[in-house]
Amino acid sequence: MANSPLQNTSNPALNYLNEVGVELVKHLESEPVGSSHSKREQILQGAMQVFLKQGYAKTSMDRVATTAGVSKQTIYSHFQDKERLFVALIERVTIRSFLCEFQNPFQGEPEIVLRRIAEKFLAKMDDQEYIAFFRLVIAESAHFPELAQLYTRTVVQFGFRNLSNYFATHPELNITDTEATARIFLGSLVAFVLAQEVLHGKYTMPMAKERLISSLINCILGEKI
Repeated sequence: MANSPLQNTSNPALNYLNEVGVELVKHLESEPVGSSHSKREQILQGAMQVFLKQGYAKTSMDRVATTAGVSKQTIYSHFQDKERLFVALIERVTIRSFLCEFQNPFQGEPEIVLRRIAEKFLAKMDDQEYIAFFRLVIAESAHFPELAQLYTRTVVQFGFRNLSNYFATHPELNITDTEATARIFLGSLVAFVLAQEVLHGKYTMPMAKERLISSLINCILGEKI
């Protein structure tokens, strides 16, 4: 495929991530979250089915078109190629769902903000589509590390950057390293989902979500709450 972002250029991963990953987050933060794109959503629903069943490498645009009930040209008019279609799926199941529920998720008192973020993130544990997609990214990362990097840059870095900035605007919290603290908080949530759902730890070392959330908030805020 000509000019495929994931193919070997001078540095395909960095070029693509810098071009698409950062711009995706900026686009999502500025776009009205309630906007409706029925044809686009139809394609994404079909693509999700195919990606989860076939994996990234074996997914073809022909199969996506058939499953979604659209022409292949319609897919290309919306997404250009398979890589950008996958980017749109990352948007759909992660950042967009978060912003749709909380248009200003990082506004409010610290305890409220941290609890809101944690509860929303851990609610994904009950979303089987998200868990299946999370497993797909992990499974494909050995052959397509750019996909995992893209997921990290758009989803994880989105949270790190915004939470770090939030901590920086609240000097009363006396957090000396806002970036590291943001990583500790969000990294603990990611690790919890990974351990409980992807590695099936919920059957061998279960823990209630609320217990983790309250302990995390106490670790970050301590006696300040």
